[in-house]
Amino acid sequence: MGQVHVSRPYYLCSHCHAGQFPADVELDIENTEFSPGVRRMQAVVGQELPFDHGRQQMKLLADLEVTTKAVERTAEAIGENIAVGEQEEIQRAVQLDLPIVVGEAVPILYVQMDGTAVPVVKKETVGRHGKTEGQPSHTREVKLGCVFTQTAWDQEGYPIRDPDSTTYTGAIETAEEFGRRIYVEAWKRGWSRAEKKVVMGDGAEWIWNLADQHFPGAMQIVDLYHARQHLWELARKLHPNDEVNQKAWMKVHQRRLLDKGKIEKLVLALRSIVSTNPEVIDKIRTEADYFERNADRMRYPKFRHQHLFVGSGVIEAGCKTVIGSRLKQSGMFWTLRGANAIIALRCCHLNGRFEDYWEARRAA
Repeated sequence: MGQVHVSRPYYLCSHCHAGQFPADVELDIENTEFSPGVRRMQAVVGQELPFDHGRQQMKLLADLEVTTKAVERTAEAIGENIAVGEQEEIQRAVQLDLPIVVGEAVPILYVQMDGTAVPVVKKETVGRHGKTEGQPSHTREVKLGCVFTQTAWDQEGYPIRDPDSTTYTGAIETAEEFGRRIYVEAWKRGWSRAEKKVVMGDGAEWIWNLADQHFPGAMQIVDLYHARQHLWELARKLHPNDEVNQKAWMKVHQRRLLDKGKIEKLVLALRSIVSTNPEVIDKIRTEADYFERNADRMRYPKFRHQHLFVGSGVIEAGCKTVIGSRLKQSGMFWTLRGANAIIALRCCHLNGRFEDYWEARRAA
């Protein structure tokens, strides 16, 4: 329809002299230039595309002339509003006031966690050290989690993720704050009704601290492919520029030990390696400690026998599709406020909850 002029009554308090337009509140147009429908479009294109591309899409598909800044401000404002609602849910969880989710039992429910770096403006990294010694940081870590279910496996026994069962949650925040966030998401997805509960991730210590704290009793699995990567890094240190010996070394240590869940033998084999290179010795010690620390999370034959996933590909793909494809494009630098708003909006949309959120806004 384009631009619409609305006439409505104006009320002025004779005591405090404050004025108001009650109709603006009812129509959800208070303190804004755009109708709810246009703001909804701006939110959808803003979470999917760079803001200027979103502006172009609105012109192309709806013949609406809006500025790039308007798309940015509206998308971030709605994302912030969604984030406020998430924090209210989290606070209720802290106060043990979560609603009981009624439904059928869930055969297997997975929680996966990972982190990915997002480029931010300079003021967001003051006092933070970068990966290179002596260099400042240019990124902040988004902690992302996903929850999905599994009810079947194929003829060869490999697990099959239930279609459209994956939901995401994430933010740039501390591990403690994220722990409460992922717990609430798991609860909403039926954690209390799950017959088998699995937490998966790489070897990051914060992941397993959260698993112990918020998901006690759940089966913990280290991503097999991440564990293999640790061995490959060591193989390259032991046999630099020698692919033949690297592959031969991996054949013994990966196929015969790691893949078969014989982690104690793997640790002994690593600790028995002799080297005069201090850098290699330090790498051997680090990797041996890593495998020893995660031994019970690497019983891969046991997990496969139960038809469980042993790879965290779902969350790794999520880091690319949920975060990377929107927040890590060339030339992008975010404030924490802006990044977290778009992450909240994007997760809400990808989780299929955006229409519910918008209906709740209208009902309010």
